[in-house]
Amino acid sequence: MTLERRIEAFIEEQKKHATGQRLEMLNRNQNLNGTRKLLALLWTVLKSFDGLILEYEMVSNTGVRIYIDIFHDPLVIGFEAEGFVAHEEKLTRERFSFERMRIRTLGNRQFTFYPFSWDEMDKTPDACRRDLYELIGSRRLIADSKLVKLPVYEREVLRFAIIRFLPFTMGDTRRCLHLGDDACRAVLRSLIAKGYIRRVGGSESRSYGFEITHEGRELFRSGMN
Repeated sequence: MTLERRIEAFIEEQKKHATGQRLEMLNRNQNLNGTRKLLALLWTVLKSFDGLILEYEMVSNTGVRIYIDIFHDPLVIGFEAEGFVAHEEKLTRERFSFERMRIRTLGNRQFTFYPFSWDEMDKTPDACRRDLYELIGSRRLIADSKLVKLPVYEREVLRFAIIRFLPFTMGDTRRCLHLGDDACRAVLRSLIAKGYIRRVGGSESRSYGFEITHEGRELFRSGMN
């Protein structure tokens, strides 16, 4: 199978599991031109699309939905394909501020933001590959960490918990994971059993909140260094 066909097959597979605005963005063929370039570049280094998520959705602290072109879930890297804007004054103030908020949201989640310009991918692909090899090599130990081996929803809850200064609730968990009560309870019970979060307030039968434990913080920090 040619690389072009692999890329198109991967995009179609991603669409099957997408809903709402994410699916709408994946269906905008023009929006994916840069993503296709980026997937071709990533393939030359990774030799696989395993662990990649297109148009990865996050919710900012202000409740705004934002998207990353390609997210490498095991390595916690957000890859972006960026076109060149010839004159910055063509950007609206609102768009300029939105892009900065978007980058801050990635930083708050402790994601690595890794952008490539279209020109770089077209004109200096060897340099782009060298950068990727260095990045992936530096993350090999992280890939073997206990944090990465946690189920993705449990990692997301720990990421959410570690940047909060206050306990979080079941409602916070639902908004973080976009899951129902039963699924969220299962995630929280698993994290409690592993000692990474604990109940605060309430009683044995009814918990008012949760907070990350010392063990949870150490797990997260060791997995990100």
